Amino acid sequence: MLTSIVENVLNRGLPRSPRARALCAELAGRRLAVEVPGVARLVLESTGITLKVTRDSTSEADAHLSGGPLVLLALASAGTDAPVRREGVELRGDAQLAQKFHELTALLRPDLEEELALAIGDVPAHQLGRLARAAAGWGRSAAATALHNVAEYLAHERGDLVSRGEGRQLLEGVDQVRDAVERAEARLNLLEQARRARK
Repeated sequence: MLTSIVENVLNRGLPRSPRARALCAELAGRRLAVEVPGVARLVLESTGITLKVTRDSTSEADAHLSGGPLVLLALASAGTDAPVRREGVELRGDAQLAQKFHELTALLRPDLEEELALAIGDVPAHQLGRLARAAAGWGRSAAATALHNVAEYLAHERGDLVSRGEGRQLLEGVDQVRDAVERAEARLNLLEQARRARK
């Protein structure tokens, strides 16, 4: 059931993207297995016209990606040119093929608001999309504020961190001392040369 939903969502995007159609044709007959060890294994296969998604634990694939669910989710949500080789993802088989399948699936990634509109209509889907974007924006703002507050507390109340101004002042002081030492060393070298010249 889930595989047919994923397959339908991906294939709905094919007519909208000439690059996706070209990649799908180029990958005809090739297979990519994506596995979360001990949980699930999906196989993506291009027929040349559409993508087939099956839950298959036995068949061979031209390339095989495996990793934890969060790492694979991050890979799936990355852009079309994001590399498949990354920490936490094991890649076996044809790396170029895996990269092309990644680009294809990134091009076919659905617009969630558009998919929701098919189920509940345009206006409610747009309203829910706005609400989700506002919630995400508030979450990012709240996280940034919390991080700033923790940094302020650690710098000013506890003294565990150096504030930005104090850090800048320290680095400027270090630069001044370094410059003074270099000037003193240059003067000493000149005096040493003058002393040798007098002998």
